[in-house]
Amino acid sequence: MNDQIHSGDEHGELGDAEYAEFMELAAQEGFDPEDIEGELAAAGHGPLPRLAVVGRPNVGKSTLVNRIIGRREAVVQDKPGVTRDRVTYEAEWAGRRFKVVDTGGWEQDVLGLDASVAAQAEFAIEAADAVVFVVDATVGATDTDEAVVKLLRRAGKPVVLCANKVDGPSAEADAAMLWSLGLGEPHPVSALHGRGTGDMLDAVLEALPDAPAQTFGATVGGPRRIALIGRPNVGKSSLLNKVAGEERVVVNELAGTTRDPVDELIELGGVTWKFVDTAGIRRRVHLQEGADYYASLRTAAAVEKAEVAVILIDASESISVQDQRIITMAVDAGRAMVVAFNKWDTLDEERRYYLEREIETELAQIQWAPRVNVSAVTGRHMEKLVPAIETALAGWETRIPTGRLNAFLGEIVASHPHPIRGGKQPRILFGTQAGTRPPRFVLFASGFLEAGYRRFVERRLREEFGFEGTPIHISVRVREKRGRNK
Repeated sequence: MNDQIHSGDEHGELGDAEYAEFMELAAQEGFDPEDIEGELAAAGHGPLPRLAVVGRPNVGKSTLVNRIIGRREAVVQDKPGVTRDRVTYEAEWAGRRFKVVDTGGWEQDVLGLDASVAAQAEFAIEAADAVVFVVDATVGATDTDEAVVKLLRRAGKPVVLCANKVDGPSAEADAAMLWSLGLGEPHPVSALHGRGTGDMLDAVLEALPDAPAQTFGATVGGPRRIALIGRPNVGKSSLLNKVAGEERVVVNELAGTTRDPVDELIELGGVTWKFVDTAGIRRRVHLQEGADYYASLRTAAAVEKAEVAVILIDASESISVQDQRIITMAVDAGRAMVVAFNKWDTLDEERRYYLEREIETELAQIQWAPRVNVSAVTGRHMEKLVPAIETALAGWETRIPTGRLNAFLGEIVASHPHPIRGGKQPRILFGTQAGTRPPRFVLFASGFLEAGYRRFVERRLREEFGFEGTPIHISVRVREKRGRNK
């Protein structure tokens, strides 16, 4: 699609003629042109650069993450052993937006604290474009800090050294001692009070690229990236081996056999694909609690680098909270998606009946994702996987011209107006699709649109235009009352 070439310009993905027509419409409805341009630029951006925040426990990482992301979100339940659903947040500084990857939930496991610090740092660094390494200036550099420094050097990513807990001028000498780590200038910061965080974030912006290193489709005909994700032992490695037609990955009944993501170039249906097998977590760490956290970090890293997430679910077992968590992660990352139910050959009639009921209730939020029932062991229905992936990618890259979208929105408003609330009836005035991969829509309205009505609009968009296999992002801009100071 040639009109997607505009993804880097300030109009989102609108061509010049479409943009001019759209701005004229906005002016007629009384919207401020600057607001409109900001909204289009925000919705039209490609993947955002990623910043990983790493460091030992209790050095103030989560407080710093809170400080970086501002009022938008807070790091919740930040205590050792707690598994959080999301490890990625969106932030903005000096007009630039980026993602923050938090490595907050520490687990002192059988490998010892040093190893768990290193493992988490490794996963986060792998998915990042730059790193903030947080050290407690009042304690100084410890052996664990030194271990993380070695990792950072090996990874070769830009690093901003944050000397935290510098609450006043007297503590700045402690920060200066951290020059010894060899990572350049330590930035003295008090994450708790906000002291010095602005200067540190300025350094972060210098370290971050304008766009992530992984730009989709930059190489013409380059292989599309597919992440195989799912909880441990659902058969991801077996599936990869079956797809490849040979034993490429170690398969074992022990959950967590796969230690490092394995990128495999595999030809299917005359097309080369790059599969990322993210089967696991570190050996022996899958002793309960820590496992979920490591798995979620690794999954997040893989999903960020992929275009399509193939989510593997064990059809022989009930759909679990962990399955839903992984699905949420892929949706939040805005990736094209296929759901593959593995071990289908083992199901009896009763289990199939109950599985269908579970899919209706537990997976209602992703009814739009193509579904394939496969067996990684026997190879059943493997030929259906590639068409499902191609369908999801096509939906992910679909763009609706502004004129056609507004004709459709006009029909919706006429046939299903928003419910009256407090004597007022908000109305969608016009809209545009500012981005793809995934499709991102900006709707401009006369008042606040309730979540239920937004879901209705999304459902109708899917019925009308397809968008199979892709999440849809809809943001709504409400017209300010004229004369009111902003």
